[in-house]
Amino acid sequence: MIKRNLTLCMALLCMTFTLMAQDKTITLHLIETSDVHGAFFPVDFFNNRPMEGSMARVSTYLNQLRAEVGEDAVIVLDNGDILQGQPTCYYNNYIKTDVVNVAADVINYLKYDAQTFGNHDVETGHAVYDKWIKDLKCPVLGANIINTTTGKPYTPPYTVIERRGVRVAVIGMLTPAIPCWLHESLWSGMRFDEMVSSARYWVNYVRQNERPDVVVGLFHSGWDGGISTLHYNEDASKAVAEQVDGFDVVFFGHDHTEHFSTTEKGVICLDPSCNAQKVAHAMVTLQQRDGRWNVTEKTGELVDVRRLEVDQHFVEHFQPAIDSTRAYVNRFIGVFTAPIRTRDCFFGSAPFTDFIHNLQLQITGADISLNAPLSFDIEIKAGDVFVRDMFKLYRFENQIYTLRMTGEEVRKLLEMSYDQWVNTMKSPDDHIMLLNDSTSQDLQRYGFKNLTFNFDSAAGIDYEVDVTKPDGQKVRVLRMSNGQPFDEQKSYKVVMNSYRGNGGGELLTRGAGIPKDSLPGRIISMSERDQRYYMTQEIERMGIVTPKANNNWRFVPETWAEPALKRDRKQIFGD
Repeated sequence: MIKRNLTLCMALLCMTFTLMAQDKTITLHLIETSDVHGAFFPVDFFNNRPMEGSMARVSTYLNQLRAEVGEDAVIVLDNGDILQGQPTCYYNNYIKTDVVNVAADVINYLKYDAQTFGNHDVETGHAVYDKWIKDLKCPVLGANIINTTTGKPYTPPYTVIERRGVRVAVIGMLTPAIPCWLHESLWSGMRFDEMVSSARYWVNYVRQNERPDVVVGLFHSGWDGGISTLHYNEDASKAVAEQVDGFDVVFFGHDHTEHFSTTEKGVICLDPSCNAQKVAHAMVTLQQRDGRWNVTEKTGELVDVRRLEVDQHFVEHFQPAIDSTRAYVNRFIGVFTAPIRTRDCFFGSAPFTDFIHNLQLQITGADISLNAPLSFDIEIKAGDVFVRDMFKLYRFENQIYTLRMTGEEVRKLLEMSYDQWVNTMKSPDDHIMLLNDSTSQDLQRYGFKNLTFNFDSAAGIDYEVDVTKPDGQKVRVLRMSNGQPFDEQKSYKVVMNSYRGNGGGELLTRGAGIPKDSLPGRIISMSERDQRYYMTQEIERMGIVTPKANNNWRFVPETWAEPALKRDRKQIFGD
């Protein structure tokens, strides 16, 4: 009997050890939003109508996911460019500053685990983003954003999040191209290191010191392309994912382009595009054996949240912020006697672009104005104009710069602009616009080959763009618009936005041929406030505004250009 019981105990003990040795399997769900640009609430304050995508719908998705898989199986991350875009952001950044920044309030309410900087977050300036960092309940990560005083990252380089016993390290980085777009006063005391070497250092550091089971990259940098120099690449997420060992998942953004791929090394790479229309969802399955977790499977998807219902609890919580923003944007400022539309700007001298040109010249007294459409298809209707319309007129919080440039430099800048904008026509049947079918869903290109916010035209000079000429030879300046001769050797006062004045789009550097380090010495003046602020003041002063095209430039030869413009306009916009 004793022997039989002993045998039974031994069998039970063996069974227990066998069960303990069996694999334990869990799946973690990693969620990313990126380039939200103030799309918090289900109302588009630009147009005073419902918002297609919003964090109010993201909230619904997170509620559903957490209920389905358990809150302790979900990690939520935001990838930056959250402080600029909708009027809500401007109001909370610069006017209603005595409360928690709404961008932080939304992230806190939705229980995000980490956040990164975007370039448009840096553009708000230290006073705004330093407060935003303090307002957040999760860390803002920036492994390659270095405090020049200490030599250490300005914010935490990474964070380790534990879920169900699994340690997940998230390393955050920002595109290092910031100095090419923004004045140093906005990022004083900081430098932005190249991403591949930064990623390699921090992955090794984290692996050795934190012993994570999963390593995630959270990069505000596009997949590939953008500005490329000897020292860094603007869009380096592809390079990091392919060249740096140790990542399981790379979330990225900045380029407003949906992306899902897996590298040869098995790294899941996801970009949900922008405006809270989609979220990136990575699923990582791990098995535990001998006390160690091992990743056994990874996959991902882009989830369209526009189909989901708005979370009414979210809306109720933020109703005071919605109401105060609505009151701000509904303030009357003037009357337009005619509508203006950005779609007209691509096909010639247009009221929308030229209205901004003329305001820039009037505000600064410059000789020449440079300006590009910042939105693809926006309209301000004839009739009463409100504060909300000013965010359509001028989307970002750029300052107004005036620079000293020679006539030759102005022409060469325009050459590069139009070379990116229009095709070199070989026959009357060719496209006049430089299009690319693969970019039709790219929310920065919209079917054009290149970025539309770099399509600068000029005012203050009369000129022609010959679409039959090769690149670099299309622009012929006829005269100054005041009738005076245009002299390529003469120095002119040229007004533009701060993005362009700091080298954004490389039109001043690669186009005009001005060395990047000499741009600060070319600056004659910089506005204290943002461009929209001054334009609002001017419209209020004018009261009744009749925007018209200056008709100071045109595409030639007209026998080819006019039919081609009609064809391409119909293809792009359907009219």
